[in-house]
Amino acid sequence: MSPVHNLPRRALVTGGSGFVGGHLIRRLLLDGWHVRALARSAEARAQVQALGAEPVEGDLMDRSALASAMEGVEVAFHVAAHFKLWGPLSQFRRINVEGTRNIVEAAERAGARRIVYVSAAAVVMGRPEPMHGVTEDVPLHKMSFAPYAASKAEAEKVLLAANDRRTGLSTVAIRPPFIWGPDMPALDHMVETVRAGQFQWVAGGGQALSTCHVDNLCHALILAADQGTGGEAFFVSDGEDTTLKSFLTRLLGSRGVTAKDRSVPFGVAWAMAGVMGAVWRIFRREGEPPITRQMLRLIGKPFTIDISRARHQLGYAPVISPADGMRRMQASGASPAEMAPGNNPQSRVAAS
Repeated sequence: MSPVHNLPRRALVTGGSGFVGGHLIRRLLLDGWHVRALARSAEARAQVQALGAEPVEGDLMDRSALASAMEGVEVAFHVAAHFKLWGPLSQFRRINVEGTRNIVEAAERAGARRIVYVSAAAVVMGRPEPMHGVTEDVPLHKMSFAPYAASKAEAEKVLLAANDRRTGLSTVAIRPPFIWGPDMPALDHMVETVRAGQFQWVAGGGQALSTCHVDNLCHALILAADQGTGGEAFFVSDGEDTTLKSFLTRLLGSRGVTAKDRSVPFGVAWAMAGVMGAVWRIFRREGEPPITRQMLRLIGKPFTIDISRARHQLGYAPVISPADGMRRMQASGASPAEMAPGNNPQSRVAAS
């Protein structure tokens, strides 16, 4: 049971202008929290302010801004991350690892009670092979072809190591798989890819998949603010597994788009990604390759998780079912971004 508070609880959200961060701010405000949000640009400040949060100018590398943002905060929700499918590991480490270290140091100095971190289910993904019913006992992996997942694994390690009863700071990591829901940017990109005729299923799309609706993730994050002893990571999901093809077909269908039944074998896609990666590195090409091994590791093989630990220790249970979530997606209709021209390679995160 959560403690009783007479005054509004004070939270800090990093990444508040993003997809997950924005939904989390709304949920915290509905629950009566006072919310601060770190904002690194004028646009981000305007976005979090429009949501009802108090913006604090700065980013994860700005220790002074973090100190101001953390002042008087009870719980920090660390959502911000560098999420790309391609790029130098140094860039991922700078934001995801060193940024997390800065959050921890600011929280320790300010006397915050807990940090709740949005990690990623991908932190346990090693070489591409099927993984079913994965639990938190599976070790972290840091694969050279997956700089995002590797940096998130390292950041999670930094965070959980900061759990210390002597300082009074406790830390919890929440590991969601594929995050989805209304206004998800990845869907706009997938729609563009399908309409451009560049969409192909990897290995037919029949691989098993765990997913996490953004409302379920936010529910887990808020539970983690009070439940559990700290120093642990928890997988959370929608509680119902699906397949890549079934799931993405329904997502695309919510925008009135149907993907053609074209497929590429995993081995072929993996080889192509290796060649493209080499070309991009050697010739220092800008942007992301059309297909990357990081992306293929995320969606190319069966991957499902076991959420028993979150159920038992956090009291977690999904608050929205996949069916209800899809109905809401259908009702929301097409977004303005869907009509924008261009083709973002990151759209292939779930479909190259």
